[in-house]
Amino acid sequence: MGKAWFDASHEAREVFHAADRYLADRLGASLTEICFNGPVDRLNRTDVSQPAIFTASYACWRGLIAKWGMGDGEAEIIAAAGLSLGEYTALTIAGAMSFEDGLELVTLRGRAMQDAAEKSQGGMVALIGADEAQAQQVCEKARGSDILVCANFNAPGQIVISGSKSACERALPVASELGLRGTALQVAGAFHSPLMQPAADQLRAALADTTIKTPRATVVCNVTALPHDLTDAAPDSIRRRLVEQLTSPVRWSQSCSWLISNRNKPTEHGEVEWHELSPGKTLSGLMRRIDKSIKVVSDDAP
Repeated sequence: MGKAWFDASHEAREVFHAADRYLADRLGASLTEICFNGPVDRLNRTDVSQPAIFTASYACWRGLIAKWGMGDGEAEIIAAAGLSLGEYTALTIAGAMSFEDGLELVTLRGRAMQDAAEKSQGGMVALIGADEAQAQQVCEKARGSDILVCANFNAPGQIVISGSKSACERALPVASELGLRGTALQVAGAFHSPLMQPAADQLRAALADTTIKTPRATVVCNVTALPHDLTDAAPDSIRRRLVEQLTSPVRWSQSCSWLISNRNKPTEHGEVEWHELSPGKTLSGLMRRIDKSIKVVSDDAP
């Protein structure tokens, strides 16, 4: 994860080195070592994957703007967005928080979510072919006395529900009855559901002590699928929305639709370019389901 940028870019390499210095031995090994060499089961733990993904994404960004001959303040960001954890990357590249503060927050967030997952019996189920009304119907029919809610609106026909393990198990036959395909996801817990409230409480305390600035560009909020505030009230609003995000659905499909309608217009610099930062190409794939006319450049490697 991130090694291609590490090898190719001095600026990206410096991001990994900074993360290693900042986190020291908190992960049991250097973050760079885990990103490049695993083991995979360690990297996939929520408490490790979150700082790893955040670092790889920001290293990619630093490498990209250096490749384009731009300094951080010169990069022409029209808007930024990120799915769940990625919202922290979006806020960081838009200047709302420093890399170090973002890294501290996502490290705490990952650990708090891992702890909340281990203390609750939760899971997630992907519903293929569902719209929001159908996904809500599955939750209502399968919930019983447990927790089951919509967690991720990834793309048209791709919604993830989240909640108690027993409710997730009941959701599979219910989905089938409604003509949908349900797939249990291999995740640590019921993310973006009320079962993450203990993690949200920890994050709220950490955010209260974190310096947040008004972003210098539009950043779309996962919870509302609308831009974060760009006034002097932005810092408190961002803190509140990031806490809400842990127990609320991520409206990614709607966020992309807002960007397409409101920020996909030529500027004085030319046509708008859409880029997906490392690692992976998941968001590029989702965009093909949201709007095939939008071409996203995957920057997983230089």
